[in-house]
Amino acid sequence: MSYLETTREVYKEAALTPDVGLCCTTNPIWELPGLKIPKIMQEMNYGCGSTVHARDLSNNPKMLYVGVGGGMELLQFAYFNRQKDGVIGIDSVDEMLEASSKNFKIAEELNPWFKSDFVSLKKGDALHLPVEDNSIDVAAQNCLFNIFKAQDLKKAIEEMYRVLKPNGKLVMSDPTCEQDMNNALRNDDKLRALCLSGSLPLAEYIKALTDVGFGTIEIRARKPYRVLDPKHYPTDELIYIESVEVAAIKDPMPEDGPCIFTGKTAIYYGDESFLDDGKGHVLLQNQPLAICDKTANALTALGRDDIFISESTFHYDGGGCC
Repeated sequence: MSYLETTREVYKEAALTPDVGLCCTTNPIWELPGLKIPKIMQEMNYGCGSTVHARDLSNNPKMLYVGVGGGMELLQFAYFNRQKDGVIGIDSVDEMLEASSKNFKIAEELNPWFKSDFVSLKKGDALHLPVEDNSIDVAAQNCLFNIFKAQDLKKAIEEMYRVLKPNGKLVMSDPTCEQDMNNALRNDDKLRALCLSGSLPLAEYIKALTDVGFGTIEIRARKPYRVLDPKHYPTDELIYIESVEVAAIKDPMPEDGPCIFTGKTAIYYGDESFLDDGKGHVLLQNQPLAICDKTANALTALGRDDIFISESTFHYDGGGCC
């Protein structure tokens, strides 16, 4: 059985019998006016963060969500669209599609504004999306891409890039890990399916996105997720895993490389009212400006003693230099 088949079996069982302890179940549950999340959706909430950000969802965007789970994030996306087939949900597991469809009927009873046909459920997988080219404004996946091995990950990202419109966003949440994992962990298909042993270092995760062509990367959150300890896993050392929330934007790739925002900020504190670096960045006196890592390096290279550049916070919420 391949690791992808093992993954499908794990989530088939999770669809038939909701497993509150499976995988992650740490998605934030949005508190929005008139939005009520059915309890069953919360129990089938198999994600490691949130892909729902209000600033991505203005003007009724066409949305795609891959790996539907219990439908919680699909319902949250539909809150911002409320049009027939405004959100497309794709899953390779029939039982998960059936379960989420039933959950949407429950959601209709709790939410007068919601109709099940706001969400179009389709059978398919991340490696072969049944979606037209350049047709999606916002695509999302939660705790899915970390499961894939290198070649499948590349294919999955290429598929997301293909279906997004120019300037569209791919919003993701996945576990990452900066430590090396031994072969016993890496080759354990069950642990990979459980969103543990496929975790990549953040730099490799970002590179996989930019290699496909995404010109702007936003690190929106980075937080503790899991530990793998020698008592319960095949490892001699404690392995610390974080979850990261990332948006990849289908911008043209800049000639000098991608703009990667990791939460750095520049503050100019010189004598003038502003500083213009000659490259399109204007820093107002003593006003923080969010900057990408590339701009941080360029400002540092100026060698000035009146610019403060903060370390990466791995939290970026817009309003930056590019």
